[in-house]
This record gives sequence, C-alpha cells and structure tokens, in this order.
Amino acid sequence: MQQVKSILSQLQSDGIHLSVAELLRYQQLTRLIDLSPRRTLQARLSGQYLSRDKGRGMEFDEARHYLPGDDIRAIDWRVTARTGKTHTKVYREERERPVFLCCDLTSSMQFGTQLMLKSVQAAHLASLLSWSAVARGDKIGALLFDDVSHRECKPMSRKRAVLSVCHELISMQQHALQQATSNSLHINALEQASLRLRRVVKPGSLIYLISDFSKLSELAQSHLISVARHCEIHAVHIYDPIELSLPPIKSKQTVKVTDGEQEQTWMLGDAKINEQYHSWRTLENERLKNFFKKSKILFHSVSSGTALDKQLLQFSMRTA
Repeated sequence: MQQVKSILSQLQSDGIHLSVAELLRYQQLTRLIDLSPRRTLQARLSGQYLSRDKGRGMEFDEARHYLPGDDIRAIDWRVTARTGKTHTKVYREERERPVFLCCDLTSSMQFGTQLMLKSVQAAHLASLLSWSAVARGDKIGALLFDDVSHRECKPMSRKRAVLSVCHELISMQQHALQQATSNSLHINALEQASLRLRRVVKPGSLIYLISDFSKLSELAQSHLISVARHCEIHAVHIYDPIELSLPPIKSKQTVKVTDGEQEQTWMLGDAKINEQYHSWRTLENERLKNFFKKSKILFHSVSSGTALDKQLLQFSMRTA
C-alpha cells in the first residue's frame, strides 16, 4: 500500500479523479511514444502528412537561385526575367496530419484494483498522445464518451488544443464517476462512439481508440472496419490485472461481482474456478486481438496496475 501511494504521488494522482497537474506532467514525456506513420496511407485524400509517395510539396515557400540538379519545371520565370538570373521555386512539404483520440470513460472503465482506475490510465495515455502530436506539429482532436454522453474536441494545433482535451478529460471523468451507478447502460456507448468516429474523422487521420472493449459489438466492429480503410487506427486495450487472472488467496472466499447490469457470486481461492476464469479471459483476449489484426488495426495493451511511463519504457508501442 505504501508503494502504491509513493507511485501515485510521483504521478500527481489519486488514481480515481483527474487533475490538471497529472495531465500536464506528460508534456515532458513525449519521447516515450512515436507517432510516425506505420503504413502507407490508403486514401488519396490522405491529409497533409508526409507519406511514402514521392513528389513535391504543394505550398510555395521561396524562390532561390537555380542549382544544378533542380527540377527545370520549378523554374520561376517571372523572377528569372526580372533579375536576369535563373531562379527556381521551392515548395514546403506539409507534415501536418490530424491525430484523433477516441477515449472510453464508461462504467466498465471506472474500475481498478491495484494502482488506478482504467479510465484514469486511459486519460494519462490520451494526454501523452496529445502532447506528442502537438510536439510533432500535428493537429489533435478528440471524442470522449461515457455511458450517457459524449464530447468532441475539434482538431486544433498548439498547446491550447491539448489543454482543451485535458479539460474535457477531467470534466468527463468527474461526470462518469457521478453516473457510475445510473441505470442507463442499455445504450452501447462504444457502438455510438464508433459511428460518430466514422462520421467526423478525415481520411488519412491517425486514430487512437482507447478502451477496455467490453462493449465491442458487431455493429461497432463494422464501423471501425470502415474507418480503418482510410485511416491508421491504433486500438489500445486498457485492462486491470485482475481481468487476466483472479487473485491467489490461501483460503476460499465468496465475493459478489457486477458489471453494472448483472450480479454474480464468485468463489475466490478455488483452483478450478481460477483456471476456468483464466482460460475464458485468455480466449476473449485472443478474439479481440484476432479481430483487430484481421481489420488491419494495430493493437496494444496497457495495464492500469502499472505506471504508464514504466510500461512505455519497457515495451514499444510500435507494432511490427
């Protein structure tokens, strides 16, 4: 317990709520993540980011003296005629690419057993991605959602864009905590968010979908497959350690668990039940990975039981 308090103190977090200080902290840690393109963009209207396709930039930058090897098609004849010396046009290659975050703060994300809630870890990752995008000169936008509402941050550049995302994360997390006991879970928020994502993102965008994917329905999958045809999507699975295996205890103990809709009674400390639970979880995670792989969506896993910094130092977020 003392070690957890020490780690949370370093993160400037209580593990449940969000604050400006803990999200601003990631401004100094942008080196931990790489937002370079992972694959060739599939859409012709693929934004203004530098792609593997060869060619000149579209925005005129300056006219300079012609040098051997310059493309003669770029000669600026007006400046050449005016000065009497051959000049060529120089174009600037646009490197800006919209980065869009879709962050799940629903009731299933308001869960944590070791260090912090899954929703808090998701917000930490969203903050780091936002600061990293702005540091590269990219625009950052976001779609944040809980069980009953969603908020959108239009893609903007510079520090004000990140501050806008951080402000909405803090506000939405507080709202989600207040709504955690509501009975509005019949709405599939991830499904609705995937549909909205399909409508608002531009072709060529880099998208980070951050969720535990507990509500990844067939319809939500269909929306994501459609978006993945024209955008690069990274699915980040936020999980709690207890979701991989039940805690080992010496004596058997009965506990009640709920997902907000149904309540069950589990027996902890039973080796057979532990094995069944572990097998079920392993199968579910494999299904999740297989779907994203088949859909050409890059998949990552992040635990809410370990500081994000430590995980990114140990494991690259880049998928081969």
